[in-house]
Amino acid sequence: MPKHAITAADIIPAAEYAKNRAQMRRDITAKKRNRRIEVGPHVTFYFECYDTMWHQIQEMIYIEKGGAEQIPGELEAYNPLIPNGSELTATFMIEIDDPIRRKRVLDGLGGIEEAAFLRVGGETIKGVAEADQDRTREDGKASSVQFVHFPFTADQIAAFCSPGAEVVIGFNHRNYGHMAIITEAVRAELTTDFG
Repeated sequence: MPKHAITAADIIPAAEYAKNRAQMRRDITAKKRNRRIEVGPHVTFYFECYDTMWHQIQEMIYIEKGGAEQIPGELEAYNPLIPNGSELTATFMIEIDDPIRRKRVLDGLGGIEEAAFLRVGGETIKGVAEADQDRTREDGKASSVQFVHFPFTADQIAAFCSPGAEVVIGFNHRNYGHMAIITEAVRAELTTDFG
């Protein structure tokens, strides 16, 4: 059964984390390999879970050296991105190296956080943007980092968890109408987020 929240008791002291950091980074890199998918030329989805968020919090504390005082803020920031058992959650990044091109593309992608979807078993699961803050500015420019939840019904979970199920992820945005089929390895890994 997956865990759905990180508590302060789950966080190990920075000195202990430092001793095992290299191995922990290798472990999380291996786990993340089957939790990412590229959609179109500019967007990559990174599906989050307890392990990815735990590692993110440990890294933030290690890098920023905030100690125990830093933990509550990190838990508040990252716990909402852990799937609750009936959803998938993802960070998606709009990645464009050239700054001039990046600005032009982001200027045309306002509202993209409301346009993400998954399709499985003939049903579409609309993405719900993380509500912590607006990710599209008033002038219509999208943030290059977005957070989205995909809430599933019990039947949709069953369809998603069926070995070999075809799952499509994409956007129905007027300026970014790209889709991709989720590989079987990624689909199988993501089934561990339910329950």
